[in-house]
Amino acid sequence: MQPPLRPVVRAAGAVVTRPGREVLLVHRPRYDDWSFPKGKVDPGEHVVAAAVREVAEETGLRVRLGVPLTGQRYPVTGRSGPRDKTVAYWSARVLGDDDVTGYTAEDEIDEVAWVAWADAPARLTYDYDRATLAEALGVPRRTHPLVVLRHGDTHPRSRWREDDRLRPLDEAGHDQARRWVPLLAAYGVERVVTSPSTRCVQSVQAYVDATAHHPELPDALSEEGADAAGVRRVVAALLHDAPRTSSVLCTHRPVLPLVWEALGLPPRELAKGEALVVHHRKGVVVATELQAV
Repeated sequence: MQPPLRPVVRAAGAVVTRPGREVLLVHRPRYDDWSFPKGKVDPGEHVVAAAVREVAEETGLRVRLGVPLTGQRYPVTGRSGPRDKTVAYWSARVLGDDDVTGYTAEDEIDEVAWVAWADAPARLTYDYDRATLAEALGVPRRTHPLVVLRHGDTHPRSRWREDDRLRPLDEAGHDQARRWVPLLAAYGVERVVTSPSTRCVQSVQAYVDATAHHPELPDALSEEGADAAGVRRVVAALLHDAPRTSSVLCTHRPVLPLVWEALGLPPRELAKGEALVVHHRKGVVVATELQAV
């Protein structure tokens, strides 16, 4: 008989680096250890949003997530007994000022420091963190994300009697749009490009309202106006004309194959409200990750 599975504690964090070959580490006085900023995922919180929130709470720095890293899993012992802890990690870079000299010590974190890459393995307490650091230093760090989002759940096509371009999201779709706001913020999305069809515009409207970013509405991303050349132009504008901009591209299921072709990626299905986050550098895709809300 196999032993019963232990409860799992979910956590998230980031390996934050900056120019000058330095990585951000934190010291926890309760355990007297050095590690990366991380923490538990709150109930109902998306793991992506948790990673950014925990870095901000533990270091005072705002970060944008980059390439995803291999997660960690290890046993921990708490008041309720033994558990397994899983930690999802991303590489990350600071948005704005990265100075931590003014950090005020707290009970949970009493020191935050930028440490030279060469010195970080000796400073880190755990072997699994050293493995994560080695992975993080081996992936491209100056990347930017393009979030390819399929619009959310919609009013049924079979019960819609007007122009299909005007067909809206249903209640679940609007909820998906609201839940995408912290994820798009975690990836630092600055440019919003969407099909002009109502269901796509509504899928990014909550983020537009939260950030005041002005959406672009190329007809080449609509079901009715899409063709290979038009989609290539839209994608090229995001990868090549503005390679240092973090973007979201919202479109429809029939248009996605043209998007994958323009990105040089194999075909794949996305569920409504699901996205493929495409991390690119100098116009070249270096990593992808699937995200859903």
